[in-house]
Amino acid sequence: MASARLASDIGGTFTDLALERGGERWTAKVLTTPHAPELGVLEGIRVVLAKAGLQPSDIALFIHGTTLATNAVIERKGAKTALLTTEGFRDVLALGNESRYDQYDLNIELPQPLVPRRWRLAVPERLDNEGKVLLPLDEAALRRQIAFMKSEGIESVAIGFLHAFVNAAHEQRAAAILAEEWPEVPVSLSSEVSPEMREWERFSTTVANAYVQPLMASYLHRLREGVREAGFACPLFLMLSGGGLTTLETAARFPIRLVESGPAGGAIFSAHVARQRGWSKVLSFDMGGTTAKVCLIDDFAPQASRTFEVARVGRFKKGSGLPLRIPVIEMVEIGAGGGSLAQVDSLGRIQVGPESAGADPGPACYGRGGTRPAVTDANLALGRYEPSLFAGGQFPLHVEPAKAALAEHVGQKLDLPPEMAALGVVEMVDENMANAARVHAIESGKGYEGRAIIAFGGGGPVHGYRVAEKIGVSRMLVPSGAGVGSAIGFLRAPVGYEVVKSLYQRFRSFDVAAVNGLLNAMSAEARGVVQQGSFGAELSETRIAYMRYVGQGHEIAVALPSRDLAEADIAAIRADYDAEYSRFYDRPVPGSDVEILSFAVTVATLLPEVAPAEAVADSAAPAPVRHQAVRDTSSGEVAEWSVYEREQLAPGVALAGPCIVAEAETSTLVGPGWTCRMDALGYLELTKEAA
Repeated sequence: MASARLASDIGGTFTDLALERGGERWTAKVLTTPHAPELGVLEGIRVVLAKAGLQPSDIALFIHGTTLATNAVIERKGAKTALLTTEGFRDVLALGNESRYDQYDLNIELPQPLVPRRWRLAVPERLDNEGKVLLPLDEAALRRQIAFMKSEGIESVAIGFLHAFVNAAHEQRAAAILAEEWPEVPVSLSSEVSPEMREWERFSTTVANAYVQPLMASYLHRLREGVREAGFACPLFLMLSGGGLTTLETAARFPIRLVESGPAGGAIFSAHVARQRGWSKVLSFDMGGTTAKVCLIDDFAPQASRTFEVARVGRFKKGSGLPLRIPVIEMVEIGAGGGSLAQVDSLGRIQVGPESAGADPGPACYGRGGTRPAVTDANLALGRYEPSLFAGGQFPLHVEPAKAALAEHVGQKLDLPPEMAALGVVEMVDENMANAARVHAIESGKGYEGRAIIAFGGGGPVHGYRVAEKIGVSRMLVPSGAGVGSAIGFLRAPVGYEVVKSLYQRFRSFDVAAVNGLLNAMSAEARGVVQQGSFGAELSETRIAYMRYVGQGHEIAVALPSRDLAEADIAAIRADYDAEYSRFYDRPVPGSDVEILSFAVTVATLLPEVAPAEAVADSAAPAPVRHQAVRDTSSGEVAEWSVYEREQLAPGVALAGPCIVAEAETSTLVGPGWTCRMDALGYLELTKEAA
């Protein structure tokens, strides 16, 4: 009987795989194949099955995550998309909310809509804010616009009418007419993709869904056919940006919910590890080949959000990207990975990222034609990697091309030898990641006192101790399988789905019956999706209201009871809002009424209980397998660092830094002043000595 579970995560440089059966786990890392991502997945499956000695028939469940949707938006490689909208509102996508992410930049560059104005098509129709029909849908005008779209070669259609989040009748009728006259074209409705108020965000999300839908649907079906031809008969699930799993059919219908699926798996992985160790406050630090992701996790759950920006014009500048209203795990993602390219700008400063060498050609040290220096080249020049054993020996590194690239693009411009240029590159990328972590904490109203770092990804354990020093954290954990942490996270995720809808309410005139009716309908919708893949598992349900003081512009999430509300609940919910507002802004606003704009219902399978890690007695350390001359980035000095193989360490072993703990998919650097100890789970706990 099939009992193994398989997960794959496509990144910008590597495709990671994790396979589990019983208490055993096997992992693999292969280069991503950007021209046909499913080929890299299939190759990785072949490798990991061979390692485990298993057959496709042994796999009970296959879980997949990908950044393909994100890349299509960023690179503007999606379908030719048209937007059908209410007459008079065709320019909403371009106008946005008229905010400026940089108030003083006279030459500010704003993100361009995914749909050019020629393909933003208006149709006479109008609903009021309560969903009542003011002007019926002009079906003749709609049919004329369909004829125009056909003549333009449109490949996907988004429909976004004003106030459709209250009454979807006009959007549904327009979709029905499109199905009659043009059945092969994919259609995305704003009332299904993002049924919330704020038309700019709703239209932008719907357009983005339509923009990536043909690409994603084609890819997902190619992947399904590929694994079937390989002999798999198990269900295929996709990781959602919000941290849950869903069926391929749902993912193909709403592919925009996959934009952060890989990073979401990493946050789920960290939350699971935090639960195992009983650490209630951690920072998830995931550094891969192309990006680094940081996410705050409190009480064993990642922070959640309903807003996300993609394709930012201004790096680190909130408001400079295309807005998406989808359930996401809230994190900061920056272009700081092993493949991030380094250069010297016009002011003589070292800049790292966001441009990446990717998988092809990759960093200069890969020997695949790359000539510009990347972070991996800098780490190699500093002595942090053994060239012949990188990625388990699959990708031998070449020192001389790395040093040559560093010398040409960084060293010569700053009059530095390659090794010191490498130190500058690594120190800059570490500072970029530490700064992203600081900003994330400030924006969340939190700090790092008493918090630990969980580091994973190919680069997380390499750079983790230095990032920890920069943000004032003295404890770090590197789990087993850290090099493919996001893929392992997929195996820990529940089957889940979130529904968000708008219903305007004020506490002074709160309509309990209307709110209960909406929440119950949302619960039924979410359960219908989850039950397609829950296989009879017990389900949990959470309900949230997004509210603000009347007159404010942004909402705060407040948990609601997972049952019908009663009049007696209103005062308690208001008190919860005041308390949460005070946590962010130090004090409430007495006497002000509170308004609710949206509600969210999440249904998910229950997570299994996690046994806490047991204490373990000290044990003797093995002899190091070799020594490497490593240049320390904080002091600039070169010293011989002992290197240990992780698989040779036993629980209870303690190692004093500086040293390196090497494994197939990554290496853990234990800096000077740090101590590394393996716990009962085989995890590496790093602790910095008090100054």
